[in-house]
Amino acid sequence: MSVFKSFITSDVIVSPFEVNKSFTFRGNELTGSNVGIDRYLGKNVTSSLWVSGSYPTGYITIQDQILVYRSIRELYYSNYLLNSDGSPAATASFNTDGTVTGAAYTPNYYNYLSSTLPADRYIPTGSNETIGVISIPSNLFGEYLKPGTVSISDGTTILLDDGNGNMVYNNLKYGDVIYEHGVIILTSGGTASEPGYGFITYGSGTYGINAINTINSFITGSNITCSFSSAFNIYETQYKCTLRENEFNFSTNPTIISGSSNSGVLYNFATGSYFSPYVTIVGLYDNNYNLLAVAKLAQPLPTSAVTDTSILINLDL
Repeated sequence: MSVFKSFITSDVIVSPFEVNKSFTFRGNELTGSNVGIDRYLGKNVTSSLWVSGSYPTGYITIQDQILVYRSIRELYYSNYLLNSDGSPAATASFNTDGTVTGAAYTPNYYNYLSSTLPADRYIPTGSNETIGVISIPSNLFGEYLKPGTVSISDGTTILLDDGNGNMVYNNLKYGDVIYEHGVIILTSGGTASEPGYGFITYGSGTYGINAINTINSFITGSNITCSFSSAFNIYETQYKCTLRENEFNFSTNPTIISGSSNSGVLYNFATGSYFSPYVTIVGLYDNNYNLLAVAKLAQPLPTSAVTDTSILINLDL
């Protein structure tokens, strides 16, 4: 048997806290049905004669390389096409005669910056330039990728996340990671000792150029390892169940009734002033008295006739 008491607002406290889980996937594991990490090439095809689907890319969901490139450029680099530090803001002057002198363009894209530090982003904009994209599904990274935990390897080179949204190798930037979207973007690569590779200073950053072979290695290679940690917010609800000194001082346990005919007569030990019922289980119910959760105490808890008794229940969702 049970007795019921409603909560008031001050009895319920909701507290969020972050939990993390680390993942590492190798080779064919990336495209497994329970993983679903896809890799794409993006290509800046400037020709006006273009047929949709003529440049397929992807292992799980097939996309077009041209659309991949344009989507990445618009979402994450539209403010950084003129300079890796960001396009200049408008310096227009409004004259007294109503005319405007100077530039009228003002960047207004967020581009999902990873921190409040000065941004440093670069995407190649030349004809037929290629980028690489690694897409991690949200059921793995949660609300965002934990900064500083992302790494990818092609068996030779390991690119690491510096915690500020940059994928680096030997202190050189090879791309970006967008934590809240689970996207790794490769825009450059190679080492100074490799034939056909060089480096370019663009804005405040140094990038590898002529990187098509390195990008192909990470996107089309089979010996790929991808590691990261997810970040989830879990909400813990604490319910404060308070029994006043004048509440619930009678047991509802049917075995306290004397006899087998349910006569309603209590055993003698339960009629004395010293008798105190014990709480063993607390149930949480909705407004329609449907049982939603059960909290079992480690040991029976006696109620008090002289002071309040409080039971705290923590529920993580």
